[in-house]
Amino acid sequence: MAGKTPVKSSKTLNFETALDELEKVVADMETGKLSLEDSLAAYKRGAELLQVCRGRLQDVQQQVQVLEEGALKNFTANETSDMAGQDSHSGRNNG
Repeated sequence: MAGKTPVKSSKTLNFETALDELEKVVADMETGKLSLEDSLAAYKRGAELLQVCRGRLQDVQQQVQVLEEGALKNFTANETSDMAGQDSHSGRNNG
């Protein structure tokens, strides 16, 4: 029953906390001092934490992609200078 508690808490972990715990799990497993059952439990927990980290990274990548395709893409250095040139030309024509 104790194995079910980490699954629920994994959903509320932020990336940094999940990564810290994953690093601890890996370090514990690398010592070679865990029993077979503890190693299996650690492996399962590590897999859960890895999914949390990957999910959070994918969420952030999608957010960055949306920003790059949207408002931020319009503010590159070349486009800004081009737009400034167009504004000054259009101002002269209207003035």
